[in-house]
Amino acid sequence: MTITELPVIAAVDGSSHSREALDWAAHEAARRGLPLVIVHARTPNRRTGQETQRREAEELLTQSVRRVSEIVPDLHPSTLAPLDFPSAALASLSRDASLVVVGSRGLGGFRSLMLGSNSLATASMAQCPVVVIHSGPSVEDEGEAAEAFPDIVAGVAADESSEAVLEFAFATTASRPGARLRIVHGWTMFSSMLSGGPVFDRDAAAGAAERTLAELTAGWREKYPQVEVVREPVGGSAARTLVTASATAALTVIGRRKGGESLGLGLSPVAQTTLTHALGPVALVPC
Repeated sequence: MTITELPVIAAVDGSSHSREALDWAAHEAARRGLPLVIVHARTPNRRTGQETQRREAEELLTQSVRRVSEIVPDLHPSTLAPLDFPSAALASLSRDASLVVVGSRGLGGFRSLMLGSNSLATASMAQCPVVVIHSGPSVEDEGEAAEAFPDIVAGVAADESSEAVLEFAFATTASRPGARLRIVHGWTMFSSMLSGGPVFDRDAAAGAAERTLAELTAGWREKYPQVEVVREPVGGSAARTLVTASATAALTVIGRRKGGESLGLGLSPVAQTTLTHALGPVALVPC
């Protein structure tokens, strides 16, 4: 199986958030021409026998396959029910996946939390991009949703870590006819100073940020000439801009630096804030 054939993985646990994740993953797999694998992790539990867990997992996965057949009839998903903790199972499976899709919270989450521990752990440890589905634009009618929320939003830094984010964002936008790619780059006078740019002239720093963004995207615009691109250098909080943009975006794409996963250090403050407070689907791309 080549990298272009690696499956989209949808994690399900019976919660409403995981059903939304399943719907999103099914549409995305069909859009990209990729297989779909539906995964339900059977968490080790002394109180519940393995046979009971296996039967419950089979019922849930059968219901999930039926749901996919109703919304994307041409897609024929496979299923897995590993005996493992959800984040560990998904992190392992992500080594041979194009994309992992999870709900923002599962059945075990506290209602007061905006992001569940399994979703956060998976997003922090996976070896492929992870999409976390927050309740936002409805995906019941994919055509209407695509027209109402056409933008893909990507948050980038002024360094090599942006390459993976831009690659994923351009490819995703290209797979959605009529979609527009908004590329957000946050800058401050302090970041301008650190990068060797203007220190006291705010207008000059803004101009430098615009040029940096143009340089970052130049090669990708040549590779994807069909994608309409809007560059948005933002003076101030990039996280605030990304959270606001996520409310009307089909997907918000941000990076997660590789390394430090075992210590929980994979998410930058911008990524953590955006993932936690987003109002729509968010993709975290290892970079």
